[in-house]
Amino acid sequence: MILPSNRVRILVATRPIDFRKGHDSLAALVKNELHKDPFTGTVFVFRAKKTDRLKLLYWDGTGLVMAYKRLEEHSFTWPAVRDGLMTLSHAQFEALFSGLDWRRVLAVEARAPEAVE
Repeated sequence: MILPSNRVRILVATRPIDFRKGHDSLAALVKNELHKDPFTGTVFVFRAKKTDRLKLLYWDGTGLVMAYKRLEEHSFTWPAVRDGLMTLSHAQFEALFSGLDWRRVLAVEARAPEAVE
């Protein structure tokens, strides 16, 4: 899969959804229940009741992209089930999507240089 760039915001819906939902239903869920605009380029990550499945919804500027992934022998590491959204860094998202424990990934913060030589 082609992963979104580092500049893309990634939000995880922490409550499981009905995985029969398609593009339009997920976009409506983002707008009406999560109170976010699904057409901003943000990647929205959804989970099923079974922890081995996830769906991504992403507006790429020309249309809605939906991706589905099911792990064959393991399950994804998910945050506690509650209402709302959680932000992931790009590195954490890559770990989650790969089936790794994203909670162990810490982003290195870099400061902009104060002066140019």
